[in-house]
Amino acid sequence: MLKGFKDFLLRGNVVDLAVAVVIGAAFTAIVTAFTTNIVNPLIASIGASNELGWGFSIRAGNAATFVNIGGVITAIINFIIIAAVVYFVLILPVNTAKARFATKKEKALSDQDILIQIRDLLAEGKSEGVKTTTDGVTGNTTT
Repeated sequence: MLKGFKDFLLRGNVVDLAVAVVIGAAFTAIVTAFTTNIVNPLIASIGASNELGWGFSIRAGNAATFVNIGGVITAIINFIIIAAVVYFVLILPVNTAKARFATKKEKALSDQDILIQIRDLLAEGKSEGVKTTTDGVTGNTTT
């Protein structure tokens, strides 16, 4: 039972997934710091001089009813940055490497191609001195 669990953990997919999670968590911290310290102040400077951010209050004076549009824009910017980095740093190089080192697959032969090969092999066999004879009684061919 433990051997099966060990084999499962040591498969390439599980190790790759664990590395991806750790790198993703570290990268998320970088992107969050970038958007919090650079993008959010830029978005807040576009809107009104409200300490809550760029948005509006449903009920004036009640901070719990504030709709924070700047927070949504920040989340969208976070997603775009993370998706772009994951694509250009991880997915694109891996796909390029797979295509470069992939073994070329032979195309599947059709029935007609196989029959042509058989015919050619039989023709080569006859030209190499293989004699075929038919007995006169049954019509069976012998080599």
